[in-house]
Amino acid sequence: MLILHAAQCEGRLVLWGEDSDATGDGHGDGRHPRCAAGDLLLGVMGLDMGEEMASEAVVWLPSRGSEPLPSSPLAGEAPRSRAKPRILPFRAPALWLDGADAGEFLERCGDRPVLQPGVALGPEITYWRRARQFGMALVARQRYLPTATGHGDGMTAAWKAVFVGDDADRLADLAGLMPAAARSATGDAATGPPAQASSTVLRAFLDGVVDHLARKAAEGRPEGNGFDSAHDAWLHALGAADGTIRVGPAQAKQLGRQVSEWQRPIAVAANAPYRLCLRLEEPPETEDGDGNVAALDQGDWHLRYLLQPHDDRSLLLPAETVWKGGGKDARNPDYNPREFLLAALSQAGNLCPPVAESLGVEGPAGGTLSAGEAHRFLNAEAPALRQAGFGVLLPAWWTGRGTKARPTIRARVRTPAMTGGGGVSLSTMLDLEVSVALGGQEITPAELAELAELKAPLVRLRGQWVEINAEEIRQAADYWRDRERVSLREAVRIGLGAEERAAEDNVSLEGDDWVGRLLERLGREAEVETPAPPRSFLGSLRPYQERGYAWLTFLRRWGLGACLADDMGLGKTVQTLATLELDRQEGNDRPSLLVCPTSLMYNWQREAGKFTPELGVMLHHGPGRKRGDEFRQAAAERQVVVTSYGTMLRDAETLQGVPWRAVILDEAQNVKNPMARQSRAARELPSDYRVALTGTPVENHVGDLWSIMEFLNPGLLGTQARFKRDYFVPIQANRDEAAASLLKKAAGPFILRRVKTDPAVIDDLPDKRETKQYCGLTREQATLYQAVLREAETRMEEAEGISRRGMILDTLTKLKQACNHPRQLLRDNSAVAGRSGKLERLDQLLEEIVESGDRALVFSQFAEMGEIIRGHVQENFGIEAPFLHGGVSRQGRDAMVERFQNDPDGPRVFVLSLKAGGSGLNLPRANHVIHYDRWWNPAVENQATDRAFRIGQTRDVQVHKLICAGTLEDHIDAMIEAKAETAQRVVGGGSERWLTELSNAELRDVLALSLDHQDG
Repeated sequence: MLILHAAQCEGRLVLWGEDSDATGDGHGDGRHPRCAAGDLLLGVMGLDMGEEMASEAVVWLPSRGSEPLPSSPLAGEAPRSRAKPRILPFRAPALWLDGADAGEFLERCGDRPVLQPGVALGPEITYWRRARQFGMALVARQRYLPTATGHGDGMTAAWKAVFVGDDADRLADLAGLMPAAARSATGDAATGPPAQASSTVLRAFLDGVVDHLARKAAEGRPEGNGFDSAHDAWLHALGAADGTIRVGPAQAKQLGRQVSEWQRPIAVAANAPYRLCLRLEEPPETEDGDGNVAALDQGDWHLRYLLQPHDDRSLLLPAETVWKGGGKDARNPDYNPREFLLAALSQAGNLCPPVAESLGVEGPAGGTLSAGEAHRFLNAEAPALRQAGFGVLLPAWWTGRGTKARPTIRARVRTPAMTGGGGVSLSTMLDLEVSVALGGQEITPAELAELAELKAPLVRLRGQWVEINAEEIRQAADYWRDRERVSLREAVRIGLGAEERAAEDNVSLEGDDWVGRLLERLGREAEVETPAPPRSFLGSLRPYQERGYAWLTFLRRWGLGACLADDMGLGKTVQTLATLELDRQEGNDRPSLLVCPTSLMYNWQREAGKFTPELGVMLHHGPGRKRGDEFRQAAAERQVVVTSYGTMLRDAETLQGVPWRAVILDEAQNVKNPMARQSRAARELPSDYRVALTGTPVENHVGDLWSIMEFLNPGLLGTQARFKRDYFVPIQANRDEAAASLLKKAAGPFILRRVKTDPAVIDDLPDKRETKQYCGLTREQATLYQAVLREAETRMEEAEGISRRGMILDTLTKLKQACNHPRQLLRDNSAVAGRSGKLERLDQLLEEIVESGDRALVFSQFAEMGEIIRGHVQENFGIEAPFLHGGVSRQGRDAMVERFQNDPDGPRVFVLSLKAGGSGLNLPRANHVIHYDRWWNPAVENQATDRAFRIGQTRDVQVHKLICAGTLEDHIDAMIEAKAETAQRVVGGGSERWLTELSNAELRDVLALSLDHQDG
C-alpha cells in the first residue's frame, strides 16, 4: 500500500510517500525506512515531468526512538520503542511540483480517499485541494495584484493574492485547519524543522496558485528583450514563464520602490486591526398630499463613515470621533487610525464617487446623496465596496442578494375543468391572470401612472421605501398578460423560483383548486395525504415509510420526478414497490422500467416476489435477453422490467422505443455525470413519471444534483451553464449560503431524505433488521461454478459412504469459493477487482456505510477470503480494515478489538473469520453486520451477529446476508426458509453434513446453477 503525502516548501508542493512494502530500515543514512521509491512516485503520478522535479526532501515527522511513526496503520506497524515521541528529520525521494503540475495532481485526486487502487491519499492532500479551490475563487474574483521582488541577482515579477474582508477571515479559518504534515518538509535537515506559521505557508501556496493561473491567462505573448522602460519590462515579465524582469540594478531599485509605494494603501488596509464601514441612512419620513406616494429631492440620503474593529464587529466608531481623537488608538498603539481612515476613504472613493466628492473637506464624516445616487449606491457601489473588503450597512428593507422590497407581478393561474389530478401532466395548460402588487396589496393603474411620472428609482410608497421602475413594471405586467396561458411545468418552475424571466420580473404565482394545493405543497412542504397501501401489498409500512410512499404517489400523480434519498436500510425498495403496486391496482397497464447495478437486479426480483407477488417482473439481462419486437411484446405482459445500467446503454434503442409508465433509477449516482453516455441514455427514456433512488444525491459536489434533477424533471434547474453560474460556483467555490438556500427551494420539494438519526425515523426502527442481498455471478464465476459441478457429477456416481460425504463437502466448499471470488477458488494470487458480483455488492454497501460515518463487521468462514476482502477494502477505500482470524495472537486480537471499539480514529470496517470472531467478542460500536458467505447454521450466524447486537449497542443494527442468486447459496437458503424441520436439522447438526444425506437427484437440484443469473 502506498500513501501519498504533500507539503508546501520553497514555493512548490513536495510529494512523497510511505510504502508499506518497503524493506529499508533507514538506520545510518537518515532515510525514511518506509519511503516510496522515486520511480514509484513518477509512475503513480503519470505526469510528464523532468528529472529536476524528482529529487529528495527532508520530512520532519513524529518518531519513537529513531523510527518514524506511520501516518496510518495502512503504512505499517508503529515502532515498539516506548520512548517519548519527538520530531525527527528523514530523507525521502520526492517530487517537487510547480504550479501547473501541482494543480493537475490535486485536480486528479478529486474528493476520493484513494488516487487509484493501492494508492491512498494523506489527509493533507484533501486540505491542499480545498486551498487550491480558494485560490481559484480569488482569481475568478480578481483578488490579486502584480508585485516586483528584488533578490541577489535580479528582480522577479509575480502575481500575489490579496486578502481583505471576508477573504481575510477565510484565510485565517483555513490556516487554522492545516494538518501538521502539510508543512513538514524542508530542503535540507541542516535548516532545522519547519518554523513558518501555517498562515505564512498557506499564503505562499495561494500565491503560487494565483501566479500560475494569472500567467496562464497571458500565455502566447511574444518574447521580448528590449523595453522602453522598467515598467514595460515588468509588465512583460508578469506573463513570462520565469518572471525575470530584465532591467539594470538602478532601474530595479527604482521600480521596487515605486511598486512598494503603489501597494502601500492596500498593505495598510490589509494589515490594519479595523476596517472602514459605510452606513447608508434614509431620509426622515415626510407626508405627501394623499399619503400614498412621495418623491424625494436631492440631498436627502446620508452616507456615514465609521471604523469597525475586526475583533468586535458590534463596535462602530464614527469618523468624527476619529478626527477629533488625534492619531492614537489605545487598543492598537501601533496603528494610526487617522492615517488608516484617510487611506481607506481614498480607496473607497475609487469605487464610490460620492465618497470621493466628500474628501474635499477636512475631516470628512460622511456624504449626502440624491435619490438617484442612493439607488446607484445600493445596486452597484455597495456590492463593489463589499467585494473590496469594506463594511457596508444598508437599510433593513434592502435585503441581501438582490431581493429588494419592490412591486410584485402577481400571476394567478386558473384551474382547468377537471377533477383531482386525473389526466394531468406537466404539459397541461393553465389560464393566467396578472396584476401588480406591493406587500400583498394591489397597486392601482392610477398609482402606477403616478409612479411613472415621478421617474425616481427610489420612492416611498404607502410608508415603505421601494426600488421601482414603473415603465419596466408596466412592460413586465404586459408581457405576462400577453402570455395568457402557461403549462403546469412552467407554473411549477415559477412557483419554486426556478424560472429565470419570472425571477427577474419578481413574479409571485398563485393558484386555485388543485393547482393551488399542488403549488402550496411543493413550495411550503405541506403534508400530503397518505393513501392506503395497495390491498395486494404483502407486508406493512412503518410510519416514515408511509410518508415516503405518500410523497412518491403525490408526485407521481402530477407526473413530477422524485428523488428518494433515504439512508441505506430505511426501505427505499419497499416504498418504491408499494408505489408500483398502486399503479397496477389502479389499472395502469403499461410496464415500468427499473435500472440498477447488476448486483442489485436479483434483489429487486426477490423483494418484489416477497412484497408484491402480483407485480409481474421480468429481468432484461444476459446474453439470451430478448430484443426488438420480441422484447416489446414480453415487456407489455409484465408490470416491471428490471435491467442493468450497462444493458440500458447497450439496448438504448430498444428501451427508448417503449412508452414506459415509469422509469426508476436505483443507485442513481450512476448518472451523476451529465455528459456520460448512460446518463444521456437514461434521459432519453420516455415515461409518465420518473424516480431516482440514492443514498448519496450529492456524492462529490453539488453539480451531481443537476444531473439527477435533469433526469427527473428536465429543465427545472435551468441549463447546465445557468446552474453552474447560479449555484455550482457560488456554493462549491464560495460557500454561498444564499445560493444554497435558493437551490434547496428549487430542488428540495423533489428530494426526500431521511437519515437513521432523524427523531421522526429512529423511533420507528426495530433494534435489528436483517436483509438478504442477492448478487449475480460474473461470467468467470459462472464458468468456474459449472466446471466444479461437472467434476462433481462424475465423482458423485462412483462414490459411496464416507468417500461420498467427503466428496460432497469438498464440492460445497469449492462452489462457495466460486461464489465468493475466482481468486479464492483458483488460489493464484490474481487480480481482485471486477471479477466477483458478490464483492461488487460489498463495495456498494461499504461505500454507503463509510460515507454515513457508520461501522461494519464483515464475516467470512474462509480465512483466505477474509484476507482478500481486507486487502481489497484497504486498497480501494484507503481505510484500515483489520482482519481477525485464527492465526492472530491473543495480544493482537485484543489490540484490534480495542482500536475498533475505543480509538476515535479507529477502523470503520472490521473483517473477521466466522470461527475466530464469531463468539466471545464485544463489538457494539459496529451497527452493520455483513455475512459475506453463509454458514448454513442460523445459530452460528446469529452468534456472529450478536458481536454487534448486544448490551452496549445504542443504535439499531442492520444485518446484510450476501447470497449469489441461482446458486447453491440461493437454493439452500430457500430450503431453510420453507422447511422448519430442515432448519432444525441444520441447527442440530451444527454444520452442512445434512446435505450429504440428500440423494444424487436432490443434490443436483440444490447445486444447479440457473443460467439467467449470470452477467451478460
